[in-house]
Amino acid sequence: MLLRSLYLLVLVLISPGLSALQPAETDFAPPDAVQNVEPDAGLPEFVRLKFDQNKKPVSLQVAVVRFVPRDKKGSLQHVDLVSAVHIGESSYYQTINALFSHYDAVLYELVASQGTRIPKGGNERKGIVSGLQSWMRNVLGMSMQLEEVDYTAANLVHADLSPEEFNRSMKNRNESVTGLIGRAWLAGMGQQYSTQAVLSEMRLFRNLLSGNRDLALKTFVAEQMVQGIRLGDAIEGREGSTLVTVRNKKALQVLRREIAVGKQKLAIFYGAAHMQDIGRRLISEFDLVPAWTGWIDAWNLQ
Repeated sequence: MLLRSLYLLVLVLISPGLSALQPAETDFAPPDAVQNVEPDAGLPEFVRLKFDQNKKPVSLQVAVVRFVPRDKKGSLQHVDLVSAVHIGESSYYQTINALFSHYDAVLYELVASQGTRIPKGGNERKGIVSGLQSWMRNVLGMSMQLEEVDYTAANLVHADLSPEEFNRSMKNRNESVTGLIGRAWLAGMGQQYSTQAVLSEMRLFRNLLSGNRDLALKTFVAEQMVQGIRLGDAIEGREGSTLVTVRNKKALQVLRREIAVGKQKLAIFYGAAHMQDIGRRLISEFDLVPAWTGWIDAWNLQ
């Protein structure tokens, strides 16, 4: 359970930005790769498993949720929440790169000094977080976000804390990564014997017995990621955390700045675990409402 809590934090809550501590139409048709576009009656879960007719997982999907002004006034056309997973298929990141060309500005997460630009292919990263991410990438046979997303595009805008701001907030809140792992462990203990958890582990054993161990592990981790994000509020606690809440507030400060200078079509590209809080703040603080949700395949589970 402790190991599960650790890799859930790495894959779901701990963004690639922590590695950097070591270093004109209103409703254009979404790109073809964004599947199952639906009118939105509220906030979705932002990450989900897609099942076939036999209820077998076939892909891990992430959401693109469009928010529009409630009163339809002003120049702002929309803000899209583009959910990220920090390890995924190369095809997923190709889709993300193509999607970004539709926006005036894409606000992205990266705990780094203002003005930092990630070169194509990413930087060499050191430390336990980047090491765990690299290990999981290799085990699962996929790619890493910082290596695949084109952060050199002119419309990408840094919208995150600097290392100094991050460390100051952690200190002021008396927080630590180990403390958050403890919260994840406690939240996970409450779900250990849930029906969904038991079914997930049964599916793992069945897949292992089928002989395809790599796919069995990949499917199990995907299921745990979905469950981990559903536990996000429990992990965050009443006061939130620097990892999610404080960084979200910073992103929305940058959003206000970009709207003020006349940007009309914007996106926020943050980890899926951030999106419930950001979505609620777009509704309460910006008077925006969700208009539709589309889904992109991030992991192939077949």
